[in-house]
Amino acid sequence: MRVQKVCVICGFLAAGLACSLASCSGTSSTGNSGQVACVSSAMCSGTSPSTTSASMAAATPATLAAFMAPTDPGPGGVLFAASGEVLALTGYPFPPATPDDPAFVDGWDVHFTRLLVTLDNITLSNGPNATPGDESCTESTVAKVSGPWAVDLSHSDPAYLPGKGGPGEEAVPIAALAQQNYPAGNSAAFDTSGATPYAFGFDVVTATATAMNINIDAPGLADYQTMIDDGCAVLYVGTATFKGTDATCTCPTASNPNQSCDATTYAGWPTTGQSVPFHLCFKSPTSYVNCQNPDNDPAKPLPGEEHERGIFFKSSSSVVAQVTIHTDHPFWDSVLHDSPAHFDQFAALVAGMGQNGVFPTVTTAHAVSEDYTAYKDAQGHALNWRYCTPPPTDVHPQFTGPMSFDPQSVPHTSTDACAGLRNYYDFATYNQSTQGHLNSDGLCYVARRYPSPR
Repeated sequence: MRVQKVCVICGFLAAGLACSLASCSGTSSTGNSGQVACVSSAMCSGTSPSTTSASMAAATPATLAAFMAPTDPGPGGVLFAASGEVLALTGYPFPPATPDDPAFVDGWDVHFTRLLVTLDNITLSNGPNATPGDESCTESTVAKVSGPWAVDLSHSDPAYLPGKGGPGEEAVPIAALAQQNYPAGNSAAFDTSGATPYAFGFDVVTATATAMNINIDAPGLADYQTMIDDGCAVLYVGTATFKGTDATCTCPTASNPNQSCDATTYAGWPTTGQSVPFHLCFKSPTSYVNCQNPDNDPAKPLPGEEHERGIFFKSSSSVVAQVTIHTDHPFWDSVLHDSPAHFDQFAALVAGMGQNGVFPTVTTAHAVSEDYTAYKDAQGHALNWRYCTPPPTDVHPQFTGPMSFDPQSVPHTSTDACAGLRNYYDFATYNQSTQGHLNSDGLCYVARRYPSPR
């Protein structure tokens, strides 16, 4: 998660603090003079409470607009697609098949029944490298396609495109362009010489009845209606089954890396083989701006970045630009990118509520009252970090002792959502809002469109 200098104008309005887009004249790194537009990394009204509805079943499924699948636009064009990677399709088995496979380190086998997202406003702009030190800045927009599109990223179809992340991944086509189309009257061809990259961006927006239904089935439309009713931008529906055992799980401390977990604390929790259903609504409309593109490798990226920015067009074929939604972000233990994923913090919210081994559905509404700096379960037990497989330590060392989620430099607050993170819902949503990427793992500038710290 990066915090960057931006060209932004903020003013106090009657409704609270509002941050708007701003423009500043500049010269791009390619030497082309033009107007450079930079976006804010936060949009705050300062008035929205940290609440999220617990509704889980709509009486009437959503009725959405029809969708016509795009066709390949041919040489010089671009086909836009969306993917939740193979993990949206297969989930996170536990134990992992190999030590390198993604897994929830606290022993939960997590699978998604639905992963519903509403996408909109895919843009291509000149000048992705206009400001090397600030990924939020590009030159003028030259192409734009708008939905909104409602998509279930857990839905598999052999007709979909192969995903950018490797075997088993699928990407559903959502739109195509054969030429530039923005502003109105612009019908220029995209440059296919290999000399001109185009900045790529897209929005994740709040669910709406005007969205086109790409692939959501009838049960999914009932869930999508709850998204509309509750103001969700992203909805996770699925089941987490505990697969850890007393023999394989530990609750390490600084002095004892093999410390056993306290049996009293976990009394009332799901035992091995028992499950917790989840219905996680994130009210987090977000713009993803000027994404880096792994397809450009091995081209040298700008300093501090992983891949070269932008999309290059081809004279021999179309290119695929894949909106990629990473599924693990809401479950991270830190705001550092690619931190280990845990599910204990969600299971804790329904601890003690099981009847004959059947637990109620956990929702993000349960997380609103939870202090992410000193986590307790629903029974009032202070929790320690629990591990049932060794966590990766390439991002940060293994956390031990009391469960306290790591916000790094993101402020903590008890009142104003614009000033800091107030509770675990805010923390999880802050991480979840970074999940949008280009072509598997191309990082984008994250511009949150909901009350949040930068």
